[in-house]
Amino acid sequence: MNVGGSNRRSRKKRGVMAEINVVPYIDVTFVLLMIFMITAPLVQTGVDVELPQAEAESVDLQDQVPVIVSIKKDGSLYVDIGNGDEEADTPVDVDTVKTRVAAVFRNNPKAQLYVRGDHEVDYGSIVKVMVELKKTGAPKVGLMTAPPPDSK
Repeated sequence: MNVGGSNRRSRKKRGVMAEINVVPYIDVTFVLLMIFMITAPLVQTGVDVELPQAEAESVDLQDQVPVIVSIKKDGSLYVDIGNGDEEADTPVDVDTVKTRVAAVFRNNPKAQLYVRGDHEVDYGSIVKVMVELKKTGAPKVGLMTAPPPDSK
């Protein structure tokens, strides 16, 4: 019985394995690829906007009058900073809007800012105004809507 000899023969036949098993790496890569493909469309960039829902309740104003920027269908802008002045009915340009809103946020960083646009104003014009308002330091810009008519 030569037991030791048989072990030596089997060791010589096997040899050293110099290959890397890449199958687990391919599996992990495939899973990561699937995760990125699914999540990529969900990642959005742009202006932070809290859009109101159709049947939403009124917004809590926290005992302060909000700043309201209005856009009429002809594209004219109006700013109501809530102090009761007559300038709220006077059309202004974008630079004046930015100056007034920036002044409000310097004095009151927790002020609320809303954009109220005519239903015939194109979406691009509203987005441009919102981007300019974000540049003034406003943390959030909200959109105002009218409540839907009662369907009784």
